[in-house]
Amino acid sequence: MSARALSLVIGTLALAGTVRAEVEAANPYDTKLTPTQISALDQLVFARLQRLGIQSAWTCSDALFVRRVHLDVIGTLPTPEETEAFLADKSMHKRRDLIERLLERDEFADYWAMKWSDVLRVKAEFPINLWPNAVQAYHRWIHRSIVENKSYDRFAREMLTASGSNFRMPPVNFYRAMQKKDAEGIAHTVAITFMGARADKWPDERRKGMAAFFSQLGHKSTAEWKEEIIFFDSAKPVEGTPVFPDGTAAKLTTERDPREVFADWLISPRNPWFTANIANRVWSWLLGRGIVDEADDLRADNPARNPELLRYLQAELIGARYDLKHLYRLILNSRTYQLSSVPRSTHPEAEANFAFYATRRLEAEVLIDALNQISGTTEKYASPIPEPFTFIPEDQRAIALADGSITSSFLELFGRSARNTGMAGERNSRITPDQRLHLLNSGHVQKKIEQGPKMQALLRSNDGLKKKTTALYLAILSRYPTNEELKVVEGYTQPEASAGADVAWALINSAEFLHRH
Repeated sequence: MSARALSLVIGTLALAGTVRAEVEAANPYDTKLTPTQISALDQLVFARLQRLGIQSAWTCSDALFVRRVHLDVIGTLPTPEETEAFLADKSMHKRRDLIERLLERDEFADYWAMKWSDVLRVKAEFPINLWPNAVQAYHRWIHRSIVENKSYDRFAREMLTASGSNFRMPPVNFYRAMQKKDAEGIAHTVAITFMGARADKWPDERRKGMAAFFSQLGHKSTAEWKEEIIFFDSAKPVEGTPVFPDGTAAKLTTERDPREVFADWLISPRNPWFTANIANRVWSWLLGRGIVDEADDLRADNPARNPELLRYLQAELIGARYDLKHLYRLILNSRTYQLSSVPRSTHPEAEANFAFYATRRLEAEVLIDALNQISGTTEKYASPIPEPFTFIPEDQRAIALADGSITSSFLELFGRSARNTGMAGERNSRITPDQRLHLLNSGHVQKKIEQGPKMQALLRSNDGLKKKTTALYLAILSRYPTNEELKVVEGYTQPEASAGADVAWALINSAEFLHRH
């Protein structure tokens, strides 16, 4: 890139890339409309903001919404055609209708299976060591559960009570996909996964009382390589006294698997841990931070910022019989979710109380898929495990990769979850200098711009630079350029062919592209 190209980058970033900056009349991110409270959810959020004296952001623009909701629901950028159709739609209910369409897209199951695979540690290699056959079976079961919209209580119970071959009964892999497989290690994993609680911070008595429910778990290998049978071994004695985490003693019989007793307690509507954990996780996934933050650290001395809001979501989930799509719809259609990412308050508690939509960098898988979609290119992924070697079709998207061990230098660089503990902190979405250098200088990204068939078809067209720039903005940023941005491009003195490529390069390196906002 020439020095003049760099000046274009700086200009573009100043105008379009810094979504948190103070933006003047050309702001493409919000509507300057005060959000109207249309749901009980919004009333709980805005009432708290009013008590704290915090002004909420404006409602986000249609262009921002169409990009945001695509990324949040299906982990995929809208195509230029989808963006233009949405912006041209005059229906009062077009946002609601778009949400419904996205919830039924194939990519919805791909993206949410990726999120659940992080939580459930779907990984063939060390330190989880599920091995490829089990990984594929486990991931297919997770994916199918999402396609079927399996109720969350059933989803959890099937894992907690599963017995049989880890190749033939996929949810059995819950008990294999953990580093410590003794009773206390299992209790730790169950607590973080289904209760959002870090059991290492519990008193010994509570931790051991929960571990007793898993002390009769049996393991048996078979003649098939890496296959294992998980079963209730009634011949083993119960270790310790089984006590539920709320302090209630459990009554066990010799005929019934103690895991079933624990599962009944866990998924009961009377158990606040179960619903609080998943309601908080879903809120965190969609809005960037939990009502309890971090999302997997529910404890008495880390209270919810808005306890009434969390209780409301719990009640809605129970009323909907643990239908998670009901929760998605509730949140996505709220005015709270549809706030602009440009804050109107400098109050230190504004972000924690959801006064604006929190910006965060795209996940590694979403980012590489977006680059490939824009350019028309693909990536190569392969498993280094030779038994059996896993072949990945070249057109497979990163959000659909089953195995956390199947990776690339790009996914590693951009903080893909290691899937070792199931904790949210394993995924790193912070921008680093190495990431900046890769996007700015690597042959990997440059090749996608210069040789990608979609990008080249656009750049080599007979359209003028203004029309090409509009097409690039729609493809990369999912919006039309502002008049000020078009003036920056028109003032750029490079030949038209290279100018188009420089615009694409500048937009891909903008904060606006790299973040959901």
